[in-house]
Amino acid sequence: MWPLYAAGFTTAFGAHGIAANLGGHTKHAVTSLLVLGGLLALYDGAEVVLKPVFGTLADRIGARPVLLGGLVAFAAASALYVMADSPGWLWAARLGQGAAASAFSPSASALVARLNPAAGHGRAFGSYGFCKSVGYTLGPLLGGVLAWAGGLRLLFAVLAVLGAAVACWAALAVPVVPPLPKARQTVLDLARRLADPAFLAPTSALAAATAALSVGVGFLPVSGRAAGLGTVATGAAVSVLAGCAAVVQPRAGRALDDGRLTTRAGLAAGLSVTAAGLGCAMLPGLTGILTGAALIGVGTGLITPLGFAALASSTPRERLGQTMGAAELGRELGDAGGPLLVAAVATGATLNYGFGALGVLVGAGAVVASLRRGE
Repeated sequence: MWPLYAAGFTTAFGAHGIAANLGGHTKHAVTSLLVLGGLLALYDGAEVVLKPVFGTLADRIGARPVLLGGLVAFAAASALYVMADSPGWLWAARLGQGAAASAFSPSASALVARLNPAAGHGRAFGSYGFCKSVGYTLGPLLGGVLAWAGGLRLLFAVLAVLGAAVACWAALAVPVVPPLPKARQTVLDLARRLADPAFLAPTSALAAATAALSVGVGFLPVSGRAAGLGTVATGAAVSVLAGCAAVVQPRAGRALDDGRLTTRAGLAAGLSVTAAGLGCAMLPGLTGILTGAALIGVGTGLITPLGFAALASSTPRERLGQTMGAAELGRELGDAGGPLLVAAVATGATLNYGFGALGVLVGAGAVVASLRRGE
């Protein structure tokens, strides 16, 4: 399982390590905020388009080859900029990284489900989410140190080595999991399955959690600076958010497997805590920011392993790749939609109203989750 957890760490570290350091350390590529925004959007844009495609491919030919191919492609795309070191190749490398992550991320999730019994899905996805959270936390910090020491070329070089090392590890340690036979599926069959509450409910919760997480990472520092807080205090808020999410996920997964927590109750509680965190972010000063960050981290840490475990348990095993790819698409839409909503509301009013608007939506999701029947 550890190579799969390492793959989760790789995509998280690659996404945030580069994104957090593009603006300050690119010598000749970022000439405006528009160019910076385009570079940031390349990675996520590739994931939005390609994750469902590669998830379906994993069901057809097996998740292991798609996992290995994605990791090798990630290493190659990272090495591309190391060798070229030019603005055009930076765009190509970032697009290649996003496309490669679109292959190995849903494949790793599918293998986590395939290689663990249903009774252990909570623990497995809790550990997987923990490693991704560590990647999100270390990305800006370690990435900043690497970019400071050797520029973006050093950071891309480390990512190339990381991708290649994880690919070799996975090739040696991850067993062959052949694709399962499956009945022919029409587009209508797929639409019905993706419209089923068994898919929509956990995917919507995952999207809401990712939206809140993205908003917390992006806008809590803005709120802190507006309150006169320094970079250390605002950086601590982001670290608290990521740290709480990392600590809670394995515990939530164990509680689910042990029967101490149901999916419905856990998702409802996670959404409620997340909404409360967004509400606390509206309070002035460091106390409101840190409290909001902690609650958002705890809430998203509850939702993530429970959501993926619910998807794995309700999906035919021969369709796991397709389901995980579609669920990852939902998360990416939340990752983009949350900041857009908060920014749009903040532009017309204030940032506090933006936090409040997203909090209301997440809170409504908690009410819906609590009223659903079943586990």
